[in-house]
Parts: sequence; C-alpha cells; structure tokens
Amino acid sequence: MPSRLADLIRRARRLSAERDRLIDSLATEWTRALRDQGLSAADLDELWAALVEDAVRRGSRTAEGKWTAQAWRHEAQEVVARVRQKVEAALDER
Repeated sequence: MPSRLADLIRRARRLSAERDRLIDSLATEWTRALRDQGLSAADLDELWAALVEDAVRRGSRTAEGKWTAQAWRHEAQEVVARVRQKVEAALDER
C-alpha cells in the first residue's frame, strides 16, 4: 500500500506542476493580447467573468458526467483567478 500512495503523490505533484505551467503560459498569452488595448477595470472584470462562463459551458459538455457543473465552475474560477492575477500584475508593471 505505501508504494501505491507514493505513486499517487508523485502523480498529483506532476499534474500540479503541469497545471502551473499551463496557467503561466495562458497568462503570458493573455498579457500580450491585452497590453496596450486600453481596457478599463470594468472591461477586464467582464472578460474574466466571460472566460469562467465559457470554461464552465465547454467543460460541462465534454465532461461526460465525470464532473458536476459545480465542480467545473469551481475549477474554472480557480484557474481564471490565477491567470487574472498574473496578467493584471504584468499589465500593472508598465
């Protein structure tokens, strides 16, 4: 049993690292796309909210019953919040 637990921990760490890399990549792309666009804070709020809703809608269709809509929403909110934090910090640097 300890070997199985160790395997699960390694897998969880690997998946977490991959998720972090994807979030960093998305943040870099969004920063490039949004820089010098002249968007207001309200515009950005709408963008992030729309991204969450789009992710929930797309995820719910492709999940094949593996995740509930509530689980998709939670995950989407968490990911978009992390991307948003990185993007807005990068945009504020200039």
